[in-house]
Amino acid sequence: MKKLLLSVAALLPLVVSTSASAAPCLPVEALIARDAQYEEALRVGDLAFLQALLADDYVWVHTLGSNVETRPSLLARLAKPVIYKSRTTSDVHAHVQGDTVVLRGVSTTEQWNADGQTSRSNRYQFMRTYVNVAGQCKLLSVQTMNLK
Repeated sequence: MKKLLLSVAALLPLVVSTSASAAPCLPVEALIARDAQYEEALRVGDLAFLQALLADDYVWVHTLGSNVETRPSLLARLAKPVIYKSRTTSDVHAHVQGDTVVLRGVSTTEQWNADGQTSRSNRYQFMRTYVNVAGQCKLLSVQTMNLK
């Protein structure tokens, strides 16, 4: 029993140092900048950027679960013309746990109406989870909630 306890005690510093040394996949400021690029990619339909950013098992849960998009369904939707005038974020906060970062904030979208002259605006609270996948920072999940 003593040998088992000593063996476990000897491994403890390795476990602690491994988990303590895990760092976010990008520094927080760089990740917030990358997240702004994600918003722009959604606005203009930049499929190449999104293919590089999204994790294979990416999922986006929209307001009240009204729609759930996976990586393939989002890319297919954005392959069609995009009608956004602008997409911006504000009040972005980062929550870091090891090599995972959750960003939360407010996304404001302005979408052109069918007349092409007027637009409508929506605001969403968002949470986005970024993870380290084979040394690359990937967007794993998004959840948005419409703010009225």
